[in-house]
Amino acid sequence: MNGAKSTTATITRRRDPRSPSNGLVLDPVAGMANGKRAVVNGGYGDYNKAKAAVAFMRWTRDDVFNLARYHRLPCLFAAGLLFFMGVEYTLLMVPDDLPPFDLGFVATRSLHRVLSSSSELNTILAALNTVFVGMQTAYILWAWLIEGRPRATISALFMFTCRGILGYSTQLPLPQGFLGSGVDFPVGNVSFFLFFSGHVAGSVIASLDMRRMKRWELAWTFDVLNVLQAVRLLGTRGHYTIDLAVGLGAGILFDSLAGKYEESHKMRKGIIHHVNGMNGSKEGPMI
Repeated sequence: MNGAKSTTATITRRRDPRSPSNGLVLDPVAGMANGKRAVVNGGYGDYNKAKAAVAFMRWTRDDVFNLARYHRLPCLFAAGLLFFMGVEYTLLMVPDDLPPFDLGFVATRSLHRVLSSSSELNTILAALNTVFVGMQTAYILWAWLIEGRPRATISALFMFTCRGILGYSTQLPLPQGFLGSGVDFPVGNVSFFLFFSGHVAGSVIASLDMRRMKRWELAWTFDVLNVLQAVRLLGTRGHYTIDLAVGLGAGILFDSLAGKYEESHKMRKGIIHHVNGMNGSKEGPMI
């Protein structure tokens, strides 16, 4: 230690070009712990000053360039926002004495004419669609009752409850030219909610569960059948396009919510098990 010499080395961190920040990142917690100065990612800064700083004032030319280069999807959405703002504010509203404009109906005019002129074909497609709905239901129940995985069932219960609330709250008029069938689901041409499509949402829920189990071929089969189902529903005027689009989003949303419910339930079960273990009590049955 008598002849030891201390040396210091300066370590510089190379900046990640994909990061939209300018390299200075302050941690409020670290800043408060150290008084006024915080050290994060090799950068020093005054916490009290940085707290009041405006984020975009620290942007550089490279930050803007890298934003468009590495974050193309948000940039595409930004362009879409500007485009549809122009469309929305210059669009002529549909008069109240005319049926709603639906782009899906426009795209399926030819199919609608074919199904209108052939009741047998309409009945066959309706029967096949009912079989597909049965396949969705059978898979979701199988995953719960046979495999012991209730997530898809919980998701379907969440989804259909929300669909019932929304469908009753806003009861849309039946589209003009609706082609019903006695073998369609629900069977017998009974009344049904238009918003949103339970057919599409149920198929999405089943497909997502198949992907979790790495049943890729079955999942892709359900996706293709779901697309054909959507085309058929538009061709028969059984749903508006918005019903199908929201059905797709609803399937994804409620699958995610069911997953969060399962996680919270497992966490709560673990806490109860830990507390009961500390108290020496027996854990009651939990579902």
